[in-house]
Amino acid sequence: MVILTAVLLMVCAVLGLRLYTLERDIRSCAKQLREGRSARVTMAAPHRAAEELLTAINGLLALREADAGAYRRQERAIRQQISNISHDLRTPLTSILGYLQLLEGDALTPEERGEYLRIVQGRAKSLQSLIASFYDLSRLEGGEYPLSRERVDLYHVLSELVAEFYNDFEGSGFQMTVELEEGLPPVMADPAGALRVFTNLIRNALEHGRERMSILLYQEGDELVTAFANDAPGLTEEDVEHVFDRFFTADKMRTGQSTGLGLAIVKALVERMGHTVTARLTGGMFLVEVRWKKGNS
Repeated sequence: MVILTAVLLMVCAVLGLRLYTLERDIRSCAKQLREGRSARVTMAAPHRAAEELLTAINGLLALREADAGAYRRQERAIRQQISNISHDLRTPLTSILGYLQLLEGDALTPEERGEYLRIVQGRAKSLQSLIASFYDLSRLEGGEYPLSRERVDLYHVLSELVAEFYNDFEGSGFQMTVELEEGLPPVMADPAGALRVFTNLIRNALEHGRERMSILLYQEGDELVTAFANDAPGLTEEDVEHVFDRFFTADKMRTGQSTGLGLAIVKALVERMGHTVTARLTGGMFLVEVRWKKGNS
């Protein structure tokens, strides 16, 4: 009887100690949660059921930390975008206001007045184009930009566009390489969307290139490839990773006239039409490739 009593007392002592330890650990866990000093709650003494609960809690804490990190990154991105939008709008507006102030002077000759008015008109058109690009990109990313799916002859679209830009190529003094393969199958795309993609890529090459530019169209396997390349002195691999970002602000890719929206719109349009676009540096050239799925695939 004495032995049984002693055993029971020992068991009670062990259970009491175990209960005390568990209560202490639970209080410690609660304190960690309240203070939020760590993204993970720990327990000093092992306890299977409590550890399962802590595993679930730590999983939720990890998700909360990930969400908080994503929110902070998004908030920084939004602030940066607002800053860039403000800069891009302020630049042409400042120029317009400056020339309007000059036009108020009485000492201007008719030739000077006409020149200033032409500059104001050009800046106003740039501002109009910029605002339209903001709006178009917003609609594209929100899925509100209407796009059809039709059989499009890329050779026809691209050859006509290259002809329209002929004077721009000549005036810029580019060493041009244009190779467009004829007789290729059509692709499924929006005709206006494909034209916008090609226009943006040519303008991007004209703005940022210096001496060389190439425009290629060819078939590779089950895809048609349109490749636009221009020399890009000083452009780095790190820069290339961000060229499709909205308002990309690397000085190497901006001239004061570029809004950083052209390539972002290209990416959004291409992907919305079900195709892919990539960019890379090769042989000192900045190359943008659009891979189009054939219309019968």
